Amino acid sequence: MPPVLGRPPPPSQQLPAQMFTTAAQLLDLTDKKLMVALRDGRKLLGILRSWDQFANLVLQSTKERIFVPPGTTPNQPRGLYADIDRGLFLVRGENVLLLGEIDLDKDDEPPPGYDLADVELVQNLAKQRKQNDKTKEKTKVKLLAKEGFEGENLGEILL
Repeated sequence: MPPVLGRPPPPSQQLPAQMFTTAAQLLDLTDKKLMVALRDGRKLLGILRSWDQFANLVLQSTKERIFVPPGTTPNQPRGLYADIDRGLFLVRGENVLLLGEIDLDKDDEPPPGYDLADVELVQNLAKQRKQNDKTKEKTKVKLLAKEGFEGENLGEILL
């Protein structure tokens, strides 16, 4: 719209920051190191290089971090973690549960309460813990089924 004589031109229309979609808010995180938690429980650390309107992410120099909480094995007062190099990683936006920027000043420090350990050891302990949790869940579902409770996944869990 052309300016009217004697009046200043109207200010350009700009949306407030709250009006941007989630994908557009990723603009501030581009080229920064992020931690991305996925719906399947995996945690990825990498540099956000690109994204699209569906919040699909491209992470560079990606590492998958595996955690084993304290007390998973006897005489384990602290948790263990290990990083697995994954390289360039494409994450489908619908699988992102949570993401956040990593403080580069604290990046080299281990997570509080955790010690760095061998990748194979941490993977085996994590697999063992997952299997134990699955067994406990089956037992719980069977007990609930005896009491008359039903769930939509009851049949799948009992198999």
